[in-house]
Amino acid sequence: MFRFVVRRLLQVIPVLFVIVTATFFMVRFVPGGPFTAEKTIPPEILKNLEAHYGLDQPLWRQYLTYLGSIARGDLGPSFKYPNRTVNEIIGDKLPVSLELGALALVIALALGLTLGVLAAVRRNTWLDYLASSAGLLGMCVPTFVLGPLLVLFFGIHLGWVNASGWDSPADRVLPALTLGFVYAAYIMRLTRGGMLEVLNQDFIRTARAKGASESRIVFRHALRGGLLPVIAFLGPGIAGILTGSFVIETIFQIPGLGREFVNSAFNRDYTLVLGTVILYATLIVGCNLVVDVVQVWLNPRLKFE
Repeated sequence: MFRFVVRRLLQVIPVLFVIVTATFFMVRFVPGGPFTAEKTIPPEILKNLEAHYGLDQPLWRQYLTYLGSIARGDLGPSFKYPNRTVNEIIGDKLPVSLELGALALVIALALGLTLGVLAAVRRNTWLDYLASSAGLLGMCVPTFVLGPLLVLFFGIHLGWVNASGWDSPADRVLPALTLGFVYAAYIMRLTRGGMLEVLNQDFIRTARAKGASESRIVFRHALRGGLLPVIAFLGPGIAGILTGSFVIETIFQIPGLGREFVNSAFNRDYTLVLGTVILYATLIVGCNLVVDVVQVWLNPRLKFE
């Protein structure tokens, strides 16, 4: 396993290099700049600003300078927030996004696994049809539609929770539920399919013939194999939850990193865009690595290769 992890980590380096390079040049070739505003900046002031941030240098030199900075762990200063660095902004906003993602993941796993197992055990019953319908609804309704609907009903009409903000525990309910419900639908479908495949195996029939209880068959024998599709999905699923928070944080006015990423794209804040892209790429690669390791532990037919 150690060699497997080291090999995967070494593969991350060229992947991140390509991501940084592509993002660096794409944001520079977009029309406009970090100091483009409705009010025209005097040419002498604009020249001083570009000299201060090194934007007056050739593009290749800016690129090499930035590579040297990120090699030291310095993501550079923010163009939108002159008195703050990108490291400080990420350190301030990232915990909010991670909390939102963790809550959404818990909701997705709780709903998806529960409904998936019940639908597989009670196949072709009203419970199976209800769970399958809920899963289909979750996959068809995007978060930018589900979020405003939940706000309209629970936040405005019923007044149970606030429509926006991140101050009290009640403010976390609607954003986490909106983001988690979509991925709960996928987890439910995968759990149901995986459980149905395992429940039709010969060793399950043998366990029933020996008199094992249905709960023991489900939780002791079938669940481990039935969760393999879910484990494989969690790598890109967690990545989707992290990137999906961009929309959720904008809808619910949550002061997280996803909202800063959206604002940085509009503001042409080059360093903040690059910093958030590098961070999210690293988190996604790390999640996929953990999922690969867990898959080998759950499935003895796989090896660390």
